Amino acid sequence: MRNPFKYFKTSPEIIRLTVMMYGRLPLSLLQVEDLLHERGIDISYETIRAWWNRFGPMFAADIRKKRASQMIFHMQSRRHLDEVFVKIGGENHYLWRAVDHEGEVLESYVTKTRDRKAALKFLRKIMRQYGRPKVIVTDKLRSYRAAMKQIGIQHLQKTDRWLNNRAENSHQPFRRRERPMSKFRSEQSL
Repeated sequence: MRNPFKYFKTSPEIIRLTVMMYGRLPLSLLQVEDLLHERGIDISYETIRAWWNRFGPMFAADIRKKRASQMIFHMQSRRHLDEVFVKIGGENHYLWRAVDHEGEVLESYVTKTRDRKAALKFLRKIMRQYGRPKVIVTDKLRSYRAAMKQIGIQHLQKTDRWLNNRAENSHQPFRRRERPMSKFRSEQSL
């Protein structure tokens, strides 16, 4: 594998520290520049921005890969499924979402219907990508029960009253983003 830091004068440790500070902490480019200056590192905020654009996706992929390998057991343990209606171009659509036990969105899927066929397609997509869970937490929508019955995993479903709050809470940032946009114009913007 080729070295991504090959043509940079600055050491890889400083680049990684800078990108992580900007990505992980709620700091602006100028604030990161000031913090590095206090440590004796003279780098402009434009350099930080360029490093973020170049190395940010690479570091994020590394973090995701490490996290996935560490969390493989937990990914298999519990999944929360929920659907929410969304207006796209004036028409009602349904956004199906799968959330892990920590509240991180695993998968999203948009359909025009909220029936067994859509739930079945969504469940198969999730199970193909993330494997079979030990427990699937849903609301009391009958489409989930029918789809799970067809696959043969209806015994994994849990539907208690407050059990699906993890999935319901994952819709809040989505709704906050939707409000100023005054609904979505297309599925891509969704």
